[in-house]
Amino acid sequence: MHRRTFLQSIAAAAVLPAVPAAFARQAGSPEWGAPVFDLHFHMRPQVASNLAHLDGAGVTKANLLTRNGTLDQVKALQAAAPGRFTWFNSYDVSQPDAEQVLTQAIKQGAQGFGEIKYHVAADGPELRRAYALAAELRVPILVHFQEVDHFPNEGTWSTGYAKTFESILKAYPKTTFIGHADAFWANVSADYHNEAAYPSGPIARGGLTDKWLGDYPNLFGDLSANSGNNAMSRDASFTADFLTRHQDKLFFGSDCTCSDGHGGGVSQANNPAASRLAGKCVARETLTVLKKSVPAPVFKKITWDNIHKLLQIPA
Repeated sequence: MHRRTFLQSIAAAAVLPAVPAAFARQAGSPEWGAPVFDLHFHMRPQVASNLAHLDGAGVTKANLLTRNGTLDQVKALQAAAPGRFTWFNSYDVSQPDAEQVLTQAIKQGAQGFGEIKYHVAADGPELRRAYALAAELRVPILVHFQEVDHFPNEGTWSTGYAKTFESILKAYPKTTFIGHADAFWANVSADYHNEAAYPSGPIARGGLTDKWLGDYPNLFGDLSANSGNNAMSRDASFTADFLTRHQDKLFFGSDCTCSDGHGGGVSQANNPAASRLAGKCVARETLTVLKKSVPAPVFKKITWDNIHKLLQIPA
């Protein structure tokens, strides 16, 4: 979420009260019938604003996606709500010190790389260095794949997914990849050809992402944002089958920018292509889709168990 500044969220957070004791403990009666771990949660500037979204959406824990230089913020949030936050770190992979900076983040407690979202090719040398480093350090790498601009001159990110990423999965078998965003999720359908950021209509079976999740043990899927929600909302029969078949390879994530876990403030960072979720909490919308699509044990895997297993932490 490279372009998102959360200016509206900051303004909303300014009027939030000090963090009450209730914010610093996990919910005893999960709203969703099971506890929920949000893999894709971009850290907000104030402690209270982070917790307001989690508690508003009925989310128990979250994995913070951070930029380099925010260690003090991470520590403050973890201290305010013990046990509720893990974190990944991201840094511009085109910079010569990227490997050094990312390695240092892992030493400081980060448990993965992400969100990796830069204007480079998915099979280019910049990302190849990051893939190799993730394998060396035995941490996952969460990558944003996008081939279609959301607005003029936005640019594309980790390009070439459909054409080149299978070769990457083969070349880096010890790297744990977590796929995310438009190109990753649009390619659950076999008829996708980069014609739209968020295609609609029934899913054509046999899409690349669906196939690769089954074929490669090192590929996982992050269900966050409009991209994941859209893919799971297009075709109910496909969704139920897809989630069941890949129940061990998928993680719930929100990538939501609303302020309160109920759609307040700005949703999807004013992304014009994601207007279908304007005024809604992406976390709530996606959890609702998951809840109605799969039995309770599968829902719990996707929203809780799989993430703990990935990060090798107790549930």
